[in-house]
Amino acid sequence: MSDDSAPVDGTDSDALLSRLRLIEDQPLESRAAAFAQLHDELQARLEGGDAPASHG
Repeated sequence: MSDDSAPVDGTDSDALLSRLRLIEDQPLESRAAAFAQLHDELQARLEGGDAPASHG
């Protein structure tokens, strides 16, 4: 069972590190756009976890 608010496991962190390595290997002009896209994705994921829990 998958939960998007669950802590990052080894697989997720390995995938992130791989993606960062790929970005670092790109030419400088491409890196800025790739880092901006990654930032936006991570920000959306983090902010998605900020929703208050409902107690019913």
